[in-house]
Amino acid sequence: MRAFRLAFLLPLGSIALAATLSGSAMAASTVNVTLWDKGTNADMATNLGMNMGGSDMSKATMGVRAVPAAVKAGEVTFEVTNNSSETIHEMIVVPVHDAKSPLPYNEAENRVDEDAAGHLGEVSELDPGKAGALRLKLKPGKYLLFCNIPGHFANGMWTEVTVQ
Repeated sequence: MRAFRLAFLLPLGSIALAATLSGSAMAASTVNVTLWDKGTNADMATNLGMNMGGSDMSKATMGVRAVPAAVKAGEVTFEVTNNSSETIHEMIVVPVHDAKSPLPYNEAENRVDEDAAGHLGEVSELDPGKAGALRLKLKPGKYLLFCNIPGHFANGMWTEVTVQ
């Protein structure tokens, strides 16, 4: 009788272990996003947006950090914090269709045309020191996170996230 119980319990334990493993593999990913700047008195660059011609990102006086920079496909939560002490920032997510092409940029407004870029969602206009979150279901590919307050994208306030 004891051998029967043991044989019966092993498959159940295996099923429980498989359910636990598949549950954790299916868990949502979280990307911690930090929006930062060097203050309102810092000089702003005008060509540091993705594929805008500038390449010296050390001149950027504001930016976006995303950790981790790669996550699994599926449900992704972006936990966004505005670390600025003075400036409102936001985070917008768009797919990267062609890594060599610039985003559609409206020079008159000094910002990206969000709709033409494929806007997927955003955490809008976070006051200094505030936080927000955005949850999206994402397919494998590259995605751009950026701030679209006028002038911020061109000053280098963007980063890429890879979804695998």
